[in-house]
Amino acid sequence: MSLAEASRDAAPSRWHALADRVLAGGAIDRGEARSILESPDTDLLDVLAAAWRVRHRHFGNTVQLFFLMNAKSGLCPEDCGYCSQSKVSEAEIPRYNLLSEPKLLEAARLAAERQSKTFCIVISARGPSQREIDFVCHVAPRIKREYGLNICACLGLLSADQARQLAAAGVDKVNHNLNTSERHYGEVCSTHTYADRVATLAACRAAGLELCSGGIMGMGETHDDLVDMALELRALEVESIPLNFLNAIDGTPLQGSDRLTPRDCLRGLAMMRLVNPAAEIRIAGGRELHLGSLQPLGLYAANSVFVGDYLTTKGQLPEADYRMIEEMGFVITRGAEAAEPLPAGG
Repeated sequence: MSLAEASRDAAPSRWHALADRVLAGGAIDRGEARSILESPDTDLLDVLAAAWRVRHRHFGNTVQLFFLMNAKSGLCPEDCGYCSQSKVSEAEIPRYNLLSEPKLLEAARLAAERQSKTFCIVISARGPSQREIDFVCHVAPRIKREYGLNICACLGLLSADQARQLAAAGVDKVNHNLNTSERHYGEVCSTHTYADRVATLAACRAAGLELCSGGIMGMGETHDDLVDMALELRALEVESIPLNFLNAIDGTPLQGSDRLTPRDCLRGLAMMRLVNPAAEIRIAGGRELHLGSLQPLGLYAANSVFVGDYLTTKGQLPEADYRMIEEMGFVITRGAEAAEPLPAGG
């Protein structure tokens, strides 16, 4: 019996009432979203079961894999407190300029071999130079042609013209995370604003690009900050939402800020699913560190994970992800398979 089936046989709960409303086309409000984050541990499985019903409606038992490549590391002039690549970071990380085309193609080959659906090209910068835009626009069509991967570009702040160039080259989506709420943003970065990030997302939407935007839990934000971010992502109709869990890297301003429990992370994923029911929600950086042995439960809310390493930190072995996905009864998808419908009442 699945988690969703077992929960339907139990007495109705407030969490399933929220799922019922979302499944009927409604939306949960700010207070209801906050109540998910504040729910007791005794309700955790019920919260996840409610999130699973919504996740299953849109994605069935499929999981999408993303592979990212740090095509330019370090050397960033921004002061984002969570980032090991920022100008204020003293973290010991690789620092290099733009990778060569053969190295990027080799990374794309590995992504395809690892059953990834999307290849993410990331550079460390406030925003891309014209040379960097030209490079991404040159290599993206070749990766799509040779390996059948979708392309997501994470290049920093973008102008309307840069967004149009990426779209014309066949880039599918742009990642530009909100990271936190507008209220809290100044606490984690001073060299650009929350409004700058929203403007980049607006430029990408206007160019016809899909939006990949999420955030980071564990940066000293309140529950209201997390809810505000989730609601803003809903208002922006973001297609893809990576939820990261702060890896407080030594040498960054936020080092030592380990405030999350695995249950906090699961509640965050469930809240994001119920606020953004049809979005692809990805368990992103820090999952191995903060979810630990509870990682598999995150897939009851999320339908996507990164496979392999992150920007400057290691992920778990891909074989561990494949085993986790298989043992949960899920299947990896690289396409747009229709979700398998739940039985009546689901």
